[in-house]
Amino acid sequence: MLDKLASIEERYEELGQKVMDMEVINDRELFQKLMKEHSDIEPIVFKYREFVKTRDGLEEAKEMLRDKLDDEMKELVKEEIKDLETSLEAIEEELRLLLIPKDPNDHKNVIVEIRGGAGGDEAALFSGVLFRMYSRYAERNRWKVEVMSTNEIGIGGFKEVIFMIKGKGAYSRLKYESGVHRVQRVPETEASGRIHTSTSTVAVLPEAEDVDIDIQEKDLKIDIYRSSGAGGQHVNTTDSAVRITHIPTGVVVACQDERSQIKNREKAMRILKTRIYDKMLTDQAAEIAEERKGQVGTGDRSERIRTYNFPQGRVTDHRINLTLYKLDAFVDGDLDEMIDALITSDQAEKLGSE
Repeated sequence: MLDKLASIEERYEELGQKVMDMEVINDRELFQKLMKEHSDIEPIVFKYREFVKTRDGLEEAKEMLRDKLDDEMKELVKEEIKDLETSLEAIEEELRLLLIPKDPNDHKNVIVEIRGGAGGDEAALFSGVLFRMYSRYAERNRWKVEVMSTNEIGIGGFKEVIFMIKGKGAYSRLKYESGVHRVQRVPETEASGRIHTSTSTVAVLPEAEDVDIDIQEKDLKIDIYRSSGAGGQHVNTTDSAVRITHIPTGVVVACQDERSQIKNREKAMRILKTRIYDKMLTDQAAEIAEERKGQVGTGDRSERIRTYNFPQGRVTDHRINLTLYKLDAFVDGDLDEMIDALITSDQAEKLGSE
């Protein structure tokens, strides 16, 4: 590990020199690329330098013990050695975490797709609860929410809702939310007070950037049609709804929320790119992820990941066996305790598989 850290420090110094070169400064794309790499490895280098300084201090303190010291001084040096050894151990652990390969999508915006599963209207209402939960979480992080497509049931629920969350680190925090979410509660329409169980499926996809994926116009089949469903007087008056099919993959996206055909097409293309990019990532991961089966961050959307039990006021994540008794706060967007625990578990898995 120390050899690897020394070579990272060497690369950091090399990058520092390169970004001051006028030829590099004038090449904007290269300059930005090198600056990003410099910025990415900086925390590792600073922590490594702290490690070296602490290790050298420890060696000096141990050397002092070999000198002739009075009893009081000897005790002070022993105490210092104990503190430095504790610090060194903590820094080493931090370095191990910093050396875990970063997910290249962590900095990206996300597109979240929520669909009602088993449970009919109650599942659709729960999808509405989840949509509000993620919207409130985005607000807490000062991220922006943009609704892309909805299929409402008219009583505050969604058969499907697709929205984008824009903000630094959105994917790094929300990627663990993919999967089946189960709710246990008494529906408002239930006269006998029986608890019903319903499910909604959440998919969290990193937004595809133009550099990630190139879609050819010839590979697209675009259908224009008249909007349908709840939407007021403007619905069914113009052919503004757009359905785009990507022929090579068979991925289909439809958008009808906007009155403008151009805006619906733009939103549909963004969702399409993201779904195709997600399919590429999933296919790649399937080839190499066999040894990480069952891990926190697999993102398998058929896996039941969490239960929201309203009568008992608890939320349980089944991947890490964590139960929080603060359901009201949780569905109001207070997700950090759960997400932090998921990240910690994922990091431990990665460290263990090294």
